[in-house]
Amino acid sequence: MMKKYSKYLLIAMCVVAVAFSAGAFMKASAAKAPGQPVDLTYAAEKALPAVVHIKYVQNSKTKTVEVEDPFGDFFDPFGFFGNPGNGGGTRKQKVQTPKREGSGSGVIISADGYIVTNNHVVNGADELTVTLNDNTEFSARIIGTDETTDLALIKVSGKDLPTLPIGDSDKLKVGEWVLAVGNPFNLNSTVTAGIVSAKSRGLGANGVESFIQTDAAINAGNSGGALVNTNGELVGINAMLYSQTGSYSGYGFAIPTTIMNKVVEDLKKYGTVQRAVLDIQGTDVHNYIDAQKAEGKTVDLGTHEGIYVAKVNENGSGEDAGLKEGDVIIEVGGKQVKKMTELQEFLASKRPGDKISITYLRDKKKITKTVTLKNTKGNTEVVKGAADIDVLGGNFRPISDTQKQEFSINYGLEVTKVNSGALKEAGVTKGFIIQKVNDQPIKSIEDLQDVVKQVSGGKESVLWIQGLQPTGKKAYFAVPIE
Repeated sequence: MMKKYSKYLLIAMCVVAVAFSAGAFMKASAAKAPGQPVDLTYAAEKALPAVVHIKYVQNSKTKTVEVEDPFGDFFDPFGFFGNPGNGGGTRKQKVQTPKREGSGSGVIISADGYIVTNNHVVNGADELTVTLNDNTEFSARIIGTDETTDLALIKVSGKDLPTLPIGDSDKLKVGEWVLAVGNPFNLNSTVTAGIVSAKSRGLGANGVESFIQTDAAINAGNSGGALVNTNGELVGINAMLYSQTGSYSGYGFAIPTTIMNKVVEDLKKYGTVQRAVLDIQGTDVHNYIDAQKAEGKTVDLGTHEGIYVAKVNENGSGEDAGLKEGDVIIEVGGKQVKKMTELQEFLASKRPGDKISITYLRDKKKITKTVTLKNTKGNTEVVKGAADIDVLGGNFRPISDTQKQEFSINYGLEVTKVNSGALKEAGVTKGFIIQKVNDQPIKSIEDLQDVVKQVSGGKESVLWIQGLQPTGKKAYFAVPIE
């Protein structure tokens, strides 16, 4: 009986051992590939309502250009051929440029209608039409653009719009699943999936760049659309594709939210980007080493990663930090930087006046300094750009035909609401009709926007507003804008 019992006990122990072994194996396997397979439906459902189609229109314009003059070599003192004197071989001529149309994508980042897109999607547009996922249409205006990062901020007059939460692109990992959401070839609300193929990629396309590279399909019309992680968070703005044909051939590139966040904030607050620079010239260490090897030289900088400093400009932050030609920057703000794009991405999140630590190698020895960042002018002052109409803190609409008859006027903008802002501080109330600002007739919201932009970029940032109170009495206000 004992032998039989022992036999059964041995079998039971073997079964338990196998079970524990299988469990351990399954746990080990799960640790190698967490979260697989990935369900992307949640992220798609979150992203689609917040990604919009943008139609761009540039109207036909008359331009003066220089053209070859077949009579340019003839002496023509009286200008019979349109070119007095001896001509010089060219003459000026007025030409009509064709109307241009295009399309792209954008991402709603606030319920009141702020939309992020690419600069190349909206720059130079006379008209912008935004279409939501549910086919609702809005006219949009440009708040600000930044050619250096290829980002732009536009706005529509909407309420309670769907938004996409902004994630931290720094936390993205190579190999992580992402979605590209946009409107390629005018095919609205298209979602493609792929992985993060690389980070901090430099292409030489923008002045400041640190692209997220992905194999999610990005095509013409995807520009300005969303790159989304599996949590349904915005981690990048799709900007371009790598292709020899003009269509998708394996890789797309997105601007990370670490760069986007500050650009958007600056455009809203200042009308232009407050850009902090070290004011140095340099290259990736491995590029420098390769270049030296090509010339038959041997270089030992003590590292194969970092930014080789080729030149330090006078009166810049780099000079203040003690940097010299031949140094290698390896850390900024306590964060390791392996290449120039990582340094650009870090600086893109800072403003002039911010203090950072910088660590560099000189003769293979570490040096750490704290430095105050400056702008391209070599100071820490705020650079003013064109402010947006939102600084006024009001809502407006063109007056109705009934109001035109009632007040015996031909045009004007009614103040339909006064929020906190410049108008309230100046004493302008709801119902006031704006007719002129700085002696310029105001017939539309675009007219008001134009004057605000003109004044905000000047020395005296004051709007001199003329108009009518709801009673019909004339009134004048001086409205300072920052």
